[in-house]
Amino acid sequence: MRDHPQPAQNPVGPWRIGYGRLWMGLLLVCMLGGTFLARAAEGRPNIILIISDDHAWTDYSFMGHPNIRTPNLDRLAAEGLCFPRGYVPASLCCPSLASIMTGRYPHEHKIANNDPPLPAGPRAQVYATPAFKQGRDRMNQFMDALPTLPRLLTGHGYLTFQSGKWWQGNFQHGGFTHGMTRGEAGTGSGRHGDEGLKIGRETMQPVFDFMDLARREQKPFFVWYAPMMPHDPHTPPERLLAKYRTQTNSLPVARYWAMVEWFDETCGQLLNYLERNHLSTNTVIAYVADNGWIQSPNNPRYAPKSKQSQYDGGLRTPILVRWPARIKPLNSPALASSLDLLPTLLKAAQIEAPAGLPGINLLNPAAVQTRTQLFGACFTHDAVDLEHPEKSLRFRWSIQEEWKIIVPDLRQETNGVTELYHLGRDPFETNNLAGREPARTRTLQATVDRWWTPR
Repeated sequence: MRDHPQPAQNPVGPWRIGYGRLWMGLLLVCMLGGTFLARAAEGRPNIILIISDDHAWTDYSFMGHPNIRTPNLDRLAAEGLCFPRGYVPASLCCPSLASIMTGRYPHEHKIANNDPPLPAGPRAQVYATPAFKQGRDRMNQFMDALPTLPRLLTGHGYLTFQSGKWWQGNFQHGGFTHGMTRGEAGTGSGRHGDEGLKIGRETMQPVFDFMDLARREQKPFFVWYAPMMPHDPHTPPERLLAKYRTQTNSLPVARYWAMVEWFDETCGQLLNYLERNHLSTNTVIAYVADNGWIQSPNNPRYAPKSKQSQYDGGLRTPILVRWPARIKPLNSPALASSLDLLPTLLKAAQIEAPAGLPGINLLNPAAVQTRTQLFGACFTHDAVDLEHPEKSLRFRWSIQEEWKIIVPDLRQETNGVTELYHLGRDPFETNNLAGREPARTRTLQATVDRWWTPR
């Protein structure tokens, strides 16, 4: 069995990444001509941001996976804006989530790693050291200093709720008014999210209770729904595991596939709540995965070229935005980034975004049409120096149309080589064309250097 299960021949229907330029032109004309309904809904919309955890871009029904069933995410994709060519700027949980929260690259917000610099020793012991606790508190302070999505929404009358994965200690560090993760200063607790991690796997009730509260107070709400799913441990219900056992000879793969469907079921519970309470029309739902995951067939770990890597297996994710009151469905071949979510959701809420953000408003067809390039960077799991993210840099990368360049930082990747791939012909990045395309490689590397040249 391959490390990466081969998806269907056409992973995203006629919008696969090998599309022709004609498709792009026709679809962008459609966007400009009629993506959005003319009349705005009354008042500010409710917002739900769904974030899956360690989830490969191929592993959805609507992306063409031959086995995994995701009917609720399929519905969001069919009923809203669907960007199959979405990306996160970093393929590691903590920096990826921090970038979603702030709309900025990891080297800008400084939360570029999962953990602060760590002394040698077993992880369980190291996490109890004063140095670790102080490092986590410093990372939380980085978040305190920034205009985050919930902080900006709260300032305009929203009630905001954190649930699920949350690395930054107490939910208030992100600017939420309500939340599940307690993480107390000086303790190092809340590394993944403590009480928040019960959401999805054990219960959905805290989210429902919060939305009930917002309804009683007649305030718009924002929900951060980031369950630690399908992230390991892969412990799906037996009813789902039994279904997938018959579809693969690898138990680890069956467990992971079942976890993806279990996550999708929880998304269905959110949709059902909105429908029961007549909230669907004026609720914006956005979806993204924090980073990719390719399940190893032989053990519970992830395979190469996925999580923590510089490849699409770790960086690519579909990005979805559904708002029945305003958005007409469209499956777009355009490039999108998780950095776009903050400006997009703020615009939906009629709130001005902070100046100088790298992301765009995905509800603006002209902005989507004119984008030609994405950028990102991958860092070490543990920081070298919290104040200087560039010291932890492993790779910078960029995608321009269908070309992707990966530039190693030789401080960390001493044997690294520059890589160039044509994603339309080679979506799993198996054929490095840098040697055959030296001029294109130099040109793309120059754009990466102009984007960010580390000190």
